[in-house]
Amino acid sequence: MVLNYIWIAFFVIAFAVATIRLVFMGDLEVFPAMMDSTFASSKTAFEISIGLTGVLTLWLGIMKIGECGGIVSALARLLSPVFTRLFPDIPKGHPVTGSIFMNIAANMLNLDNAATPLGLKAMEQLQELNPKKDTATNPMIMFLVLNTSGLTLIPVSIMVYRAQMGAANPTDVFIPLLLTTFFSTLAGIVVTSAYQKINLLNRTMILTLGGMCTAVAAIVWGFGRMDKALMDTVSVSTANILLMTVIVGFILAGVRKRINVYDTFIEGAKDGFSTAVRIIPYLVAMLVGVGVFRASGAMDAIIDGIRMGVEACGGNSDFAGALPTALMKPLSGSGARGMMVDAMSTYGADSFVGRLSCVFQGSTDTTFYILAVYFGSVGVRHTRHAVTCGLLADAAGIIAAISICYMFF
Repeated sequence: MVLNYIWIAFFVIAFAVATIRLVFMGDLEVFPAMMDSTFASSKTAFEISIGLTGVLTLWLGIMKIGECGGIVSALARLLSPVFTRLFPDIPKGHPVTGSIFMNIAANMLNLDNAATPLGLKAMEQLQELNPKKDTATNPMIMFLVLNTSGLTLIPVSIMVYRAQMGAANPTDVFIPLLLTTFFSTLAGIVVTSAYQKINLLNRTMILTLGGMCTAVAAIVWGFGRMDKALMDTVSVSTANILLMTVIVGFILAGVRKRINVYDTFIEGAKDGFSTAVRIIPYLVAMLVGVGVFRASGAMDAIIDGIRMGVEACGGNSDFAGALPTALMKPLSGSGARGMMVDAMSTYGADSFVGRLSCVFQGSTDTTFYILAVYFGSVGVRHTRHAVTCGLLADAAGIIAAISICYMFF
């Protein structure tokens, strides 16, 4: 229901802004631009869905081997003490726990191509436990908020973009980005737990969250002692080594269980194409709405309003130049990426705005894209508090990014 209202709002607000621009400013290009965006966004949605087919096929096949080889079940047992508190409605030791962990681990390593198929697999398993197939359950919402909060340990792609745009030190946003994503994820967990009445004040969760804080501090300390070249090498190598270790480890586990690894892979991979096709309508709907909203000038109007409001209150509005990236990120990953590159091109890769836009890009994930793809893949229409919790986590990430970048840069 919430997505329904948001989708309607995209078109209504876009039409109102475009009408104002036409009547009062004589802008004859705004409506053609909006119509062009509908065709371009539809094409993009289809290309994304089809482009996912190969990756989905690969990783759903690998996950099937992991299930039959006992890896997923072993992960579920290992994480049971924590996940039974974050996901109390999931039966203890259920295989979906392992799938959720694999998805979160892939996101933390910035392995988008691996994370999406693993997430879709986890969502299918959660749907099997869902008594009302068209309504999101509490575990589904908690899982999606963990995705949308975008915890990232190794932001390889952002550092590559900074290098391409001529940054003197492409890795200088690493520590601010790591801190920002940690705060957005923590906020997402706290907000969702409050909605679902989950008690986080217990020994297991305090030790887990404390351990996460310690791990983040250790990573910050370790990478802070490396120079640019070494940091890039370690980040890229770690991500790829871990990814290949997962694939080989799953295969060896299947061999140990004496299963036909090849046939098991084929069985799981068959779901890849059908899953990719199922999400096309949901992606088209969401990306077209976002495209029209952006083309109408409504996004620019919001940013200008924020800038004037901050300046009227006597605040520092230097961050406003990077806001397009922050506001676009929940709506479109590719759109936010374009905004980030545009900010670095306009203001300079090493400017405050350029750096802040990079931190915005990595601070959270594409909330509406994830909701459309993940819920769409299993036919969930009633999202309950998923959008609210996801956007609150995004807001926490934006506030943290601004505060941390003022402190660092």
